[in-house]
Amino acid sequence: MVSQKVTIKNPTGLHLRPAGILCKEAMEFQAQVTFRYRGNTANAKSVLSVLGACIKSGDEIELVCDGEDEERALSHLVKLVDGGFGE
Repeated sequence: MVSQKVTIKNPTGLHLRPAGILCKEAMEFQAQVTFRYRGNTANAKSVLSVLGACIKSGDEIELVCDGEDEERALSHLVKLVDGGFGE
């Protein structure tokens, strides 16, 4: 299991478009991908879980990857979040 904290840079937080991108990208990996936010854990492969976390710009989340390709998954998703999901 590997994890890393990242800060959401999108001005509108994880609304539908970036939440969808995060889920789509997370589903490309075999590893289980979750994130921790305010003491809760959510499935990063579920749009409803991501949207339900109500993550806003400037919030810090901890991405957690566990499984066969966990290192690649974490690296890819951290770059995605750091890049602001292309916004």
